[in-house]
Amino acid sequence: MSAKVALYVYDLSNGLAKQLSRQLTGRQIDGVWHTSVVVFGREIFYGQGICETLPAQSHHGKPLQMVDMGETAIDEETFDEYLNEMRQHYTADKFIVLDFNCNSFTNDVIGFLTGGSIPSWIKDLPSDFLSTPFGAALQPTIDNMFRRPVPGAAPTPATLQPSPAAASAAVSASPNPALAASLLQAMASQALSPSAMPSPQAASASTSTATVSAPIHICTNSASLDSLMRSHRAVAVFFTSATCGPCRMIEPIFEDLAHAKTHGMGNQVGSQWGVRVTPTFMFFLDGKKVHEFKGANAAELRSQVDLLLYQAFPPHPHTKLALPAIEALSTNPILFQQVPAVDNVMAKLSSFIDASLSSPEPAAAKEKLAPSFPGYLRMRFPPPGSGAKAPPNLSASAQMTLRWAEATRTLASTLPPMQLFPLVDLWRLALLDEPISSWCSTALPLLNPVHIFTDKANAALSDSPKDARNFVLVVLRLLANTFANPALARGLLAPAGKRADLTRVLVSSLLYADTAVRTAAASLAFNVAAFLQKSRVDQLVGKGVSGSGGAEEDGDWEVELVSAVLEAFSNEMQSEEVVHRLTAALAFLLRLSPVYETQLMPFLEVLQARETLKVKLTKGGFGEGGVQKKEVRGLIEQVADKLCP
Repeated sequence: MSAKVALYVYDLSNGLAKQLSRQLTGRQIDGVWHTSVVVFGREIFYGQGICETLPAQSHHGKPLQMVDMGETAIDEETFDEYLNEMRQHYTADKFIVLDFNCNSFTNDVIGFLTGGSIPSWIKDLPSDFLSTPFGAALQPTIDNMFRRPVPGAAPTPATLQPSPAAASAAVSASPNPALAASLLQAMASQALSPSAMPSPQAASASTSTATVSAPIHICTNSASLDSLMRSHRAVAVFFTSATCGPCRMIEPIFEDLAHAKTHGMGNQVGSQWGVRVTPTFMFFLDGKKVHEFKGANAAELRSQVDLLLYQAFPPHPHTKLALPAIEALSTNPILFQQVPAVDNVMAKLSSFIDASLSSPEPAAAKEKLAPSFPGYLRMRFPPPGSGAKAPPNLSASAQMTLRWAEATRTLASTLPPMQLFPLVDLWRLALLDEPISSWCSTALPLLNPVHIFTDKANAALSDSPKDARNFVLVVLRLLANTFANPALARGLLAPAGKRADLTRVLVSSLLYADTAVRTAAASLAFNVAAFLQKSRVDQLVGKGVSGSGGAEEDGDWEVELVSAVLEAFSNEMQSEEVVHRLTAALAFLLRLSPVYETQLMPFLEVLQARETLKVKLTKGGFGEGGVQKKEVRGLIEQVADKLCP
């Protein structure tokens, strides 16, 4: 007689993930899902071992969803035998909240009972979280929280605290790491709560499953393995057994390869694939078996893993090119760090405010700014050559910065753009201060000076570009300085952020008549391209999770940037420095781009990019004798010959 099978779904964050995920990660995550299986009138789940309660009576409270998973023809006695076998795999010391967790267990059990798997929106949660910049930065903290000092021991308060290094990494990746760490600790506490009766058995945790990025998945039935192969392009399967001596010899090598080649068992499974001896290794690409070998051959194992990864993820064609001039370029942003005479700048702004007769609001805004804003900047950035140093504990509070931002919004709405350039210059300098730039990275758009000035610059360039020279110049320098703070830059370049508006300012300014404006625009273009390049290089060398290090890749946007940079390069006839920065920006936009072959290469052919670049090296192409500096000429030749078809 068949029995109904249901999946109970809980949110371990109690709604906090849905409320805060976009703020912390830049991506909407609706919940931190805990699941359990309900069958034979019992609710079974994995936390501190395999636990069991009456349906909806666990410490997790009332389920948010009860998903019908069909029926099972397996009897309860057989199911109990299966659970007893599973207890040696799903022990308390192997529980990892984002990886080897309750959902791993329920997916296995559902596969055994029905041949199905749990919904993808539950299974994909760890990869969704870890693919965000903040998730990648917080990964060491999560690893530390769930790594036991002693196999089988419960976590202590000390093990639940993020390490200083991990906390520092999280700070640069998210505006509110402390809040996220608290959220994760609350999730850990609930997931590992002793309220339910766990299995008394414990086993030593393998190092391969002791961290959040564990690259080894334990499959105890065919459905689990099928599900794994559907969600991963490349899979290497190690069929082992408890009594196999050679298996114990080769297992450490398999685990080492799993860790080195990634960036993050069951008789039934072996029977399905015709395994008769152990150790047996099978390799799958897109769900199809491509190779198999038997025996503890370490060299063969390493070779086949490398081959499988090469087939699944062929290297970018640019990795085979010798690009010494491009590789020598620094990806550090170009920053405008000149410290002006702050009092003179404030006096100029005050004169504009005092001359305004529109309303009393500008005068009230001036009172909010002065003397605290210029006073803070004077202390934080002492004049060069004065011998003075900034006080070591000087830091702008959130309340102070909010007060200055409110005054800035008022002035931006009452003064014309041509009179705002002193205020923008103060904020240009202020963005080099980490507390202020971090505040801007999380501020609401209506209060964010970076957003306010970007919108004003677009309007000024559209209405009266000739009169907007001073304002546009300092806005471009301010935007370049946003790249001093990776979190602020990442937010600006996000599709849902200010990317479109920033791009409009950049494209218009690259063709501006004034050389100083074009220089600032070329600097901003370089910073955008360098931000992309750094993310790509980090992923290439294994330092970053895909999509996590910088701006989100977007083929159409990158084509637009390449087009604008090439046009500006072609038109530039006055400044060799502008030519240099534009060439470097183009190099970084093209090199290692994931859309290079599909979108950028055909586009470069249509634009005859190689010829456009090489013209600058000829007589008359840039002055009488072309570009003169050897360094710039070498860079232009390399970009033209190696990156342009």
